Amino acid sequence: MTVLALAGTGDLCALPALHSLAEHGGLPCNRPEARVMAALPPAELAAVMRTKLRRDGDGYHGNTTALEVLALCGPAAAPAVDDVAGRLGTQFAYDAMRVLGRIGPAAAVTADRLAAYATGRVTPAHPYPRRAAWAHWNVTGDPALALALALDVCGAAVRSGTASHGLPFLADLGPLAAVHTTPVRRLMDAPGAWTRTYAAHAYWRITGDPEPAVPVLLAEVDPAWDGDPALPVREAVRTFGEIGAPAVSAAPLLHRILAQEERLGRPWRGVRILADRACVRTLTDALEGING
Repeated sequence: MTVLALAGTGDLCALPALHSLAEHGGLPCNRPEARVMAALPPAELAAVMRTKLRRDGDGYHGNTTALEVLALCGPAAAPAVDDVAGRLGTQFAYDAMRVLGRIGPAAAVTADRLAAYATGRVTPAHPYPRRAAWAHWNVTGDPALALALALDVCGAAVRSGTASHGLPFLADLGPLAAVHTTPVRRLMDAPGAWTRTYAAHAYWRITGDPEPAVPVLLAEVDPAWDGDPALPVREAVRTFGEIGAPAVSAAPLLHRILAQEERLGRPWRGVRILADRACVRTLTDALEGING
């Protein structure tokens, strides 16, 4: 836990111990704890996770945790492309595709395989055609497959009102998904918090118009910040930072949350301090985005 706390502050002194733990076992095996390590420089953190992936016997949680953190490292995870690609035909395919997509062009060697999964030419045991198409687009720069699947899959889901799983995909497509603007706008009034949050984010990404989105996101954060903020709340805060200056009306609320003595409640228990640091980072990053 001490090493994890150092990592959570971005202290490079944590790296030797993390490398040792990755090689011999003992790194955190759940995603919330592992995410706090994202405070470290991405290239160094990616090297630790690559060692973890290569270690035999890490099992389910070891793989999913390493892939989760590698995705956070983005292009800096490029040296791990071969290790990640080796998970494409396994139960870890979804997480592996997310990592490859976040790496981008440096993972272009996997493009043909991703295209085969996206089009159904190859059907692995765990097929994720939409995620494969998204990854293919990010590694090649060609949105054709992603657009086709967005029209066929996400479009139908949006029109049916069951689209929380497809909205992030449309958000990534941005203006290319303009045909779905009207149904996405309607979903900003949907009953579910995930759907409302993702719909507001997607609407802004598709149209570039933050005016309808910001009030929806604000409603999710306030008064929902009750010491145990759900994932949609944190996603809404991150979106404020992406929107930037047009989300200035959210700044007083974010400052107010930062000023609270206890931002997180008891459910966090042993990882409370680390989770609080991650929470502070999310809030301050959003404010930096708003303030330019």
